Amino acid sequence: MKSRELSVRGAFEFVPEVFEDPRGIFVSPFQESAFESALGHRLFPVAQTNHSRSRAGVVRGAHFTVTPPGTAKYVYCARGSAVDIVIDIRVNSPTFGAWDTAVLDPVGMRAMYLPVGVAHAFVALEDNTVMSYMLSGEYVRENELALSVFDPEIGVVLPRLCDPVLSERDRDAPGLTQLQESGLLPDYGECRRIERAMYGV
Repeated sequence: MKSRELSVRGAFEFVPEVFEDPRGIFVSPFQESAFESALGHRLFPVAQTNHSRSRAGVVRGAHFTVTPPGTAKYVYCARGSAVDIVIDIRVNSPTFGAWDTAVLDPVGMRAMYLPVGVAHAFVALEDNTVMSYMLSGEYVRENELALSVFDPEIGVVLPRLCDPVLSERDRDAPGLTQLQESGLLPDYGECRRIERAMYGV
């Protein structure tokens, strides 16, 4: 499995080897040794797994968790394809405001690791796109906030969508400056403290 650090500090893309034969394919989207080699520690203790199915043109996010408690994620696409997006919204982060993307699909089986405090979104490129997540914390509705993935201040380059499909929350989500002025963005130092405690490092 290969890895590369993304433009957002602490976020990584992982690319596993895919074994194919006349029966189909076999692949391991998560491998502890590769994760530990890239990040210097094991994956977070998994508190919840999520599974979503979306039609083409669906935009989910950008979502983030109030920190504390904060949540780290490991995401891959089991069916269809999606542009996965990570945005650094951690105040005082060396990459604050930066973003990066990777195309996730069941052909290359790339996966994304998203550290505590960043915002996450994806755009489904096909009908029946299935995204799978491992999370360090369980979902608590009042801790989950949204950032507009269309915020021009951030400037995420999205696939051309004739008619993007969003939830009401995501459609009405505030921009980065509004969230920062409201004091709702995570602090980078606090995120790192939570991660050190989570990973025991």
